[in-house]
Amino acid sequence: MAHPNPNISATAPVIRQLDEMAINRIAAGEVVERPASAVKELVENAIDAGATRIAIDYADGGKTLIRVTDDGCGMSAQDLPLALSRHATSKIDGSDLLNIHSFGFRGEALPSLGSVGRLTITSRVAGQEGAEITVAGGHHEPLRPAALSAGTIVTLRDLFYATPARLKFMRTDRAEAQAIADVIKRLAMAEPFVRFVLRDVSGDGPCRDVFRAEAEQGDLFDALHGRLRTVLGKEFAENALPIDAQREGFHLTGFAALPTYSRGSTMAQYLFVNGRPVRDKMLIGALRGAYFDFLSRDRHPAAALFVDCDPTLVDVNVHPAKSEVRFRDPGLVRGLIVSALRHALAEAGHRASTTVANATLGAFTPEPAGARVYQMDRPSMGPRGGVIEPAFAETAGMWGRVEAPEPTQENEEAPDYPLGTARGQVHENYIIAQTANGMVIVDQHAAHERLVYERLKGQMAENGVAAQALLIPEIISLSPSDRAQILSVSADLARFGLTIEPFGGDAVAVRETPAILGEVDAGAMLRDILDELDGEGESLLVQARIEAILSRVACHGSIRSGRRMRAEEMNALLRDMEATPHSGQCNHGRPTYVELKLSDIERLFGRT
Repeated sequence: MAHPNPNISATAPVIRQLDEMAINRIAAGEVVERPASAVKELVENAIDAGATRIAIDYADGGKTLIRVTDDGCGMSAQDLPLALSRHATSKIDGSDLLNIHSFGFRGEALPSLGSVGRLTITSRVAGQEGAEITVAGGHHEPLRPAALSAGTIVTLRDLFYATPARLKFMRTDRAEAQAIADVIKRLAMAEPFVRFVLRDVSGDGPCRDVFRAEAEQGDLFDALHGRLRTVLGKEFAENALPIDAQREGFHLTGFAALPTYSRGSTMAQYLFVNGRPVRDKMLIGALRGAYFDFLSRDRHPAAALFVDCDPTLVDVNVHPAKSEVRFRDPGLVRGLIVSALRHALAEAGHRASTTVANATLGAFTPEPAGARVYQMDRPSMGPRGGVIEPAFAETAGMWGRVEAPEPTQENEEAPDYPLGTARGQVHENYIIAQTANGMVIVDQHAAHERLVYERLKGQMAENGVAAQALLIPEIISLSPSDRAQILSVSADLARFGLTIEPFGGDAVAVRETPAILGEVDAGAMLRDILDELDGEGESLLVQARIEAILSRVACHGSIRSGRRMRAEEMNALLRDMEATPHSGQCNHGRPTYVELKLSDIERLFGRT
């Protein structure tokens, strides 16, 4: 039985014009989702005003107080009432909505905030008198004079008091405070020459600095590196590779971390377009594609990347929050990101993250407090089989079998190789090498597996992916949208031996599949590819399956764990690692070697 719609009256509906207050509250629902959204809008206004020092105070996760103080150009007494009107802005003149050079341009933030909270703006333009205006729940109070040296102070109290139903959807104070901090950190990365201070002023006690970033000096790269060190930490700065590439009007800069400095989620990925923090599916997919061959699917790269271009090449007017963008030529931008990052990773060679060594050192724990037990007092465990060289006999109980290379001219006068010269083999799996200022421990199986894998990839790139023609093409029915989507990437799939052609109606015909995959379920593969296209904006499924097989082949063709190696074999492996890009991590992103500096080793033994 059909039920009448309670929102439709029995009489004919009447079209009416909503009042200004209702319009502002509707707009606030789009622009101001939570306290962090309000902070973002106010701080972006401060940056657009040319501020070099910005202080943000909040209380109770921003629900009861948000205050943004800046030293920007300020607003005159005549402009303050106008700034609280909808679609009033100094950022554009309305003639060109694509040529936008500022964070804000809609003119919605201030009136929206004033409609759902208690908003006070105090501002002063250099050479003029200061003024203050207040609006609460959409009701304006008269303009009044105010004392202020320069810039602007925007105070927002009791956010959503005029729309209390929205408060029920707020998260805990801690969660909202975390969201505010994330917004400020992203903006701080985009503006390294601006000083940011974020303070929590909740309660009656003294305020607490949550985040502080002093203005950086020097050129853009030095300033950005210093700011990323402040925001993302010392470890990211030490393990990040500089990125600087251009292509057809697009300029990509920033820093991307080594694969061995990966993360379990995408939280360490920061993307900017013309200085604006964005969350763009295509950009995230490009970043994933660049690291595709170096990380397992459950690990994610860390990066801070900045795409700069002529504003007419990107549309930022896609969503009121301005966190989504649309490029005129997304394929060009994706190609720039993938090629620039892969080039930087290749130039890094065998380099691995410093955090690997730090984790190794952290694994060495001191003995529990108590009576010291010296080596001579320990019960002998004896050798674990095999012959132990005399020079290593005393360490047999701790290390198991240690193979020492025969003395050679190379060992006696070892050149200063990056990965050193082999001095021994532990447990027939780990090579111990001495460097100029420390030592290196190499996982022989993982290292050789990567070397074989890179060699196989090179052969595949040179000869192409062999395709096997199906005796009877497999016809797969899809929805019209899925059919159009899969055919749009058919050229990319053909490069990997998967040939798809249109077939009457809403069907496609799969005529060839990659020979290396053997017998495959073409229908299931196409649907998996479509799922990836929906989720990531691209599909690497076929490439992933092919390279997974190459990885498996490389694993079977590499030096096995438990094999005793001669000195010349160990040193040859070290030299191959130094000459092969990406050899610092195995096919799953794990490190292939650990480097310990002599100073770190001496610190372990209390010699410093």
